[in-house]
Amino acid sequence: MASGLKTIGKTCVFIDGSSLYSTSRNLNFDVDYKKLLEYLERETGSLVRTYYYAAIVDTEDYSPLKPLTDWLSYNGYSLVTKTAREFTDATGKRRVKGNMDIEIAIDMMEMAPHVDNMIIFTGDSDFRRAVEAVQRQGVSVTAVSSRETSPPLIGDDLRRQVDHFVELHDISKHFIRATDKRDSHPNGRYNDTSFDRSEAQVLPASRNSGPIRM
Repeated sequence: MASGLKTIGKTCVFIDGSSLYSTSRNLNFDVDYKKLLEYLERETGSLVRTYYYAAIVDTEDYSPLKPLTDWLSYNGYSLVTKTAREFTDATGKRRVKGNMDIEIAIDMMEMAPHVDNMIIFTGDSDFRRAVEAVQRQGVSVTAVSSRETSPPLIGDDLRRQVDHFVELHDISKHFIRATDKRDSHPNGRYNDTSFDRSEAQVLPASRNSGPIRM
């Protein structure tokens, strides 16, 4: 297990927003996304692109997720969204279903010829084959998730496949959101970047790929 995200060469980062949110909440902290991007830029040899993936329900007027996705799309992240499906389960509880695995896997394959390293913020073993495929193209892959939660959020198949595994708790000190939420916004204004993904919002499905820095 690696203790940090140091890479040499061109690096692309893929953040499964739902996975990072769930893992950080299980570890009892909220992510400051400005600090996270600054940390990634410091740690990587050459940060080509940082993708952030979110599935969004478009049936309501507002959700706490909207300020976050709006900010990310204007501040260095390549935001990838799609419309999630809202439904009511057998117990009558409102649920949202929106899996971004295909979008992440496709972007990993597309970026493989352009980078030396990939960092994926997920513990989902469904990515094992995608990781194997980019490794065959000479790309080194690091997974960021957690074994300190109960149950562990990193799947054994994925942890064995990646070149490096980084425990999220070990690096979280670099991007923990300030307790005073008024100080956590990059512009000094209130911006609660913690959110409940069971909430819905109106945000057109969009793909802001941004320029590739070569």
